[in-house]
Amino acid sequence: MDMKWVGLLVFIIKFPCFVQAETDYAFANHSNTWINNDFITRGSVDFVDGSTIRPVLLNNSNPFDFPAIGCGFYGNRTTDSFYFSVFAVQATSDSTIVKVIPPQVLWIANRANPVKENSTIEFTDEGELVLKDANGAFVWSSSTSNAGVDQMNVSGNGSLQLVSMLGFDYSSTWHGDIIWESWDLPSDTWLPGQKLRLSRQQTLTSSISTSNFTPGSFYLSLQTDNLYAFIESDPPQMYRKIFQQGSEIKQFKTGSLRFLTRGTYVDYVSNIENFQFLRLEPNGHLTVYLWIQGSVSIADDILTDNLGNCSYPTVCGNYGICSNGGSCTCPANYFITLNSSLICEEATQLSCQSSHMHSLIELDRVSYFNFVTDYPNTDIQSCKTSCLKNCACKAALFQYHFTTSSGNCSFLLQVFSLMTTSPGLLPYNYTTFVKVQKPLVASRPASPQFYESVPEPPSNQSRNLATILAPVLVVATIVLFLICLCLRFIRQGRSSGEWREDNADDEEWENSLLQVNLKRFTYQDLKSATDDFSQKLGGGGFGSVFEGTLTNGTKIAVKRLDRSGQGKKEFLAEVKTIGSIHHVCLVKLVGFCAENSHKLLVYEYMSNGSLDKWIFNRNQDNTLEWKIRKKIILNIAKGLTYLHEDCKMRIAHLDIKPQNILLDGNFDAKLSDFGLARLIDRNQNQVITQIRGTRGYMAPEWLSRKITEKVDVYSFGIVILEIICGRKNLDFYQPEEDDHLLLWTVKRKAEENQLMDLVDKCSEDMQQNIEEAAEMIRIAICCLHNDPTRRPSMSTVVKILEGVIPIEPVYDYGFLTSTAVEAPDGVVMVLSDPQPASILSGPR
Repeated sequence: MDMKWVGLLVFIIKFPCFVQAETDYAFANHSNTWINNDFITRGSVDFVDGSTIRPVLLNNSNPFDFPAIGCGFYGNRTTDSFYFSVFAVQATSDSTIVKVIPPQVLWIANRANPVKENSTIEFTDEGELVLKDANGAFVWSSSTSNAGVDQMNVSGNGSLQLVSMLGFDYSSTWHGDIIWESWDLPSDTWLPGQKLRLSRQQTLTSSISTSNFTPGSFYLSLQTDNLYAFIESDPPQMYRKIFQQGSEIKQFKTGSLRFLTRGTYVDYVSNIENFQFLRLEPNGHLTVYLWIQGSVSIADDILTDNLGNCSYPTVCGNYGICSNGGSCTCPANYFITLNSSLICEEATQLSCQSSHMHSLIELDRVSYFNFVTDYPNTDIQSCKTSCLKNCACKAALFQYHFTTSSGNCSFLLQVFSLMTTSPGLLPYNYTTFVKVQKPLVASRPASPQFYESVPEPPSNQSRNLATILAPVLVVATIVLFLICLCLRFIRQGRSSGEWREDNADDEEWENSLLQVNLKRFTYQDLKSATDDFSQKLGGGGFGSVFEGTLTNGTKIAVKRLDRSGQGKKEFLAEVKTIGSIHHVCLVKLVGFCAENSHKLLVYEYMSNGSLDKWIFNRNQDNTLEWKIRKKIILNIAKGLTYLHEDCKMRIAHLDIKPQNILLDGNFDAKLSDFGLARLIDRNQNQVITQIRGTRGYMAPEWLSRKITEKVDVYSFGIVILEIICGRKNLDFYQPEEDDHLLLWTVKRKAEENQLMDLVDKCSEDMQQNIEEAAEMIRIAICCLHNDPTRRPSMSTVVKILEGVIPIEPVYDYGFLTSTAVEAPDGVVMVLSDPQPASILSGPR
């Protein structure tokens, strides 16, 4: 063995709290590759908290009692999850890293996509940083190829930089031109001297949890008038305004935030000698951390005001009521508590198709973290009535003026935590009205007050008539009951007591499930695997999806159908459809549970979630590169080709949209949610079916209810537009002339031969491939003919995408018309997801 390694081994054994590293490696030239394993050039350091770092660079030039700043791989050996990051560590004067003081992560490149052991970070000849997983799959890059980058370095203030050394004078203090730096793309941590600018790429975004760095729900965003804290929803909801009226500075114990240069950026200034940083926490708090002799402690909580923890959006979960600084309760009657953590859930989920069963429960002296006036100077009755008539409204807030006769009304399209108020705590009194779905059979609840959409009490004449009819109805009901009871006994006698008619549906249901060749789980299995359904990933048209882990360590996603029973047919459709087919571009159905009233579907876990979070999100971390967008489009096309052409019976998915397209760790796209799928015989030209799908993605022929698998081709065309343009097809928050991407914008730009104007230019990579992206829009247009026979098959689309055949040219764009298909009278439109507020209620 080499004596150098023998000496190092002796040192580690003798001094177990230290790992020796090289003393000067704050920069590196290009043409370098570092492999994420124990043999990395700088060594591997395991800390007492279970974390591991493998430094690529380390800058130990900071003053005494400041941390050393490094970049490299940070992660956990047990879970085999690593991130390319910038971190702060405690080091001795000779750059020996102290193992007993865990590192602090300051920035992460691949927040939503951890890599495994033996992944690589390469500083290419072209001056680009490229992160690849162990299997060679692309994960992240700095997008600085051929930008003149010569060197990468990590600065003592916590920024990873790529610089050009052209014209560098070693006799001066100048260190080159910065071409790219991590400070321009903040994650959840803000460092002194780092500016948060007026740019959608420069938002400070929380992580899901302290151990899961995937971007969470909270973010800080600079607007022209202030710095705001938001929680993600549709639309986002603001929960803090950082700067007070007329003030351009926010002081806290160890520093300040300064609103400078007419609102173009906010600067973070430290007024102490110790190293400090801000972190936007998973719960929405903005915390100040101090590094003193390697110990990290909380110095301040910037956003917490006189309302305390109750004014944070998720302190008690959706619909939970916070009081006394953090005590949580659920609204009475129409809500249930899921587990010991007091997570509230509607006993019956709201349904726009049953809006006549909507009611409001009144919560007096209950308010919300944000009040946006929708209807000023109105009365409380009008506020309630308007909310009941608007399906998008989930709750109405009423802010009283100085009298009880008038006030301001606000609608909530998504309800986070509520909070009780006390006299003097807020300048106004409030009442909140939460919308609930009445069950089919329910007694009138005693508390809280119940408001129904019945405008007037019955008249005296009505009461007299009711008095006369009541005994007659009672007698008639008893007679009818006895007749039904006799008929039931007769039927039981005819079948020798071996079969009861009310069990027919149950037996047919069970027989259908026995024919499915899938693993069948018990409800207790899935309850345990999901930790009592505690981590919700999202919601589909017929239920919610939860993250889970099987006993063998396999991660799963569990879809639990709602309790209303509306998804029984859809449950069977999905089990039978996806359970019998297998393709790399379809989400794998692992198994199911059908136990009493519990109906659950178990899928493979897709670590990058649904496509909509990546193409409609303003975060730089969620920006997809051009080659990934191309791959996703091709994956969708291949999945649909399999359904339409390679199965024994043609399968029409009928609900193709970004929410039903899931992404795995390598950003391979897979189709999911087959609850609305329809089988079509090979000898059938078309089928007649109930209108089903999501507004904005539905082909015009749905109006006749005579459809083929070409409705999926149409939806696919819409999805291509959304992927390339980075916005929703229907978005009434856009200017009126652009609110309908297909009807107005694409048609106008196509006729003007200006399709490149539509391309999402969120990154340099997209700008460099703008012509190819515009060509992809032309492929989408080919899929959007009103006449389904003129749309290409999906196999033809795949050949076009792969460059095997050319695109058919289009000369007349008159067929580009609205996709807002409405249900004719007498036809129920099945919506796979609750519609976005912008569609249901129009612009606010």
